Amino acid sequence: MSAVPPAARPIEFRNATLDATIAVLRETEPPKLADALHMMLGGMPDFFAGEAAVLDFGALAEFPSRIDWPGLTSLLRRYRLQPMGVRNLPPELAAMARQAGLAILDGAELGERQDAPRPAPQPVPEVCAEPAPVATPAFQADTLFIDRPLRSGQQVYARGGDIVLLAGMSNGAEVIADGSIHCYGPLRGRALAGAQGNVAARIVSTNFGPEIVSIAGVYRTFEQGISPAVAGRTAHVRLLAAGTEHKLDIEPLQLD
Repeated sequence: MSAVPPAARPIEFRNATLDATIAVLRETEPPKLADALHMMLGGMPDFFAGEAAVLDFGALAEFPSRIDWPGLTSLLRRYRLQPMGVRNLPPELAAMARQAGLAILDGAELGERQDAPRPAPQPVPEVCAEPAPVATPAFQADTLFIDRPLRSGQQVYARGGDIVLLAGMSNGAEVIADGSIHCYGPLRGRALAGAQGNVAARIVSTNFGPEIVSIAGVYRTFEQGISPAVAGRTAHVRLLAAGTEHKLDIEPLQLD
């Protein structure tokens, strides 16, 4: 199964300079959103780690007569998102949102980076056929170098290019790159490469031990542990394809 196009998702996440996540909703019914979130997050209820969220209703095809605010906010809190405000609602629905304790915000207040959508997790697909490397042109990218270790709660996004971590990262940290991720030190936390759909992106680490890795929206989590062949060792992550299906390949990297 290939990654679901963003336009087809009932909910999509973006970054904002207010230190909040923008949840772009194309559906308002909590049961439908619950199904979408379960598929997107692969059963990881703590993916967002307590981040503040603004609910954006501008992508709705039509507005409902009412919104189940308690059900909607409770669902998001279940995934450790903290709803703080809404935007792009008609006055009557905005008044109800205010009564539910949510602020009414707009794009200027948020300073949203419209060109930087947050990668949405996809469940790891099962591939039966023998996979082959994805054949794509090389990705031309600028490189962002990070000299200091990334601590828990810190996030770095390399827009339009690669990221090189010269001192590693801790559990709870997150790195996102439109290109590839190179980590010369412990790779912990969340490493999301090819954020804008670049299937040729790679993740390379000299000490592999992340919570989540992703390339072009195809994710792998490690709740059941990491293979001894790569745990704490040099490792290489790339996206492989067999027909129309994709999966992540994680293998040891020989340096000599």
